Amino acid sequence: MKLHELTPAADSNRPVKRIGRGHGSGSGKTAGKGHKGQNARSGGGVRIGFEGGQMPLARRIPKRGFHNNFATRYATVNVGDLNRFVEGTVVNAELLLASGLLSKLENGGVKILGEGDLNVKLTVQAAKFSAAAAEKIEKAGGKAEVM
Repeated sequence: MKLHELTPAADSNRPVKRIGRGHGSGSGKTAGKGHKGQNARSGGGVRIGFEGGQMPLARRIPKRGFHNNFATRYATVNVGDLNRFVEGTVVNAELLLASGLLSKLENGGVKILGEGDLNVKLTVQAAKFSAAAAEKIEKAGGKAEVM
């Protein structure tokens, strides 16, 4: 294949529909807007979510619960998942991201939770540890370091 042989996919490259350019074009005169009314005017139409004066769906449905915008959110990893690392490794947030245990870092950092058992001696660096997680890491001969 050569550069001059490249073509766009079929129907991906349609010409622009030129509206309001005479009745022979099929969309002349009123330019596809019909006759008069709100939608025929410049700037006409209604905002997103407007239901003609009826109470909009977003206001009809009850609101539930509370979302604290100031809460610290942590990316969590269980102690049992740390067995994949070689003994003596320093496990930190960057290593957890690179190994695929975390998909993204939250702004609070990483919290290690106590689910599962740890059989490898590791130095784990995280923003927070649950009591059970810290105990299991120490029991395996490793260190739980709060960053």
